[in-house]
Amino acid sequence: MSINTYEYDEVKELSRLFKLLAEPNRLNILCNLGMECRPVSDIISATGLSQTNVSFHLRTLREAGLVRPERRGSFVYYCLPDVKLLSLLEQTKEWIKLRREA
Repeated sequence: MSINTYEYDEVKELSRLFKLLAEPNRLNILCNLGMECRPVSDIISATGLSQTNVSFHLRTLREAGLVRPERRGSFVYYCLPDVKLLSLLEQTKEWIKLRREA
């Protein structure tokens, strides 16, 4: 697949996504969400980030459509709206690993 097969607007959209994912804390949150919805307290524990930091990044991820909030009683759980994102992250991790080994 050649980059020439992409329209300029598609390239810009990909660029925005990669810029968003380039922030290590955001990527860490996404990777720690996995396949299940998790409350903010679990995300804080899994990432070691402060509540303020997690909330800031979750808002950014939510606005980009990369996570969705789900209210359960007095708690807000965050989920990946599409498990394909997790698959892409895994594939990218494997690709990086193979490049290091080559």
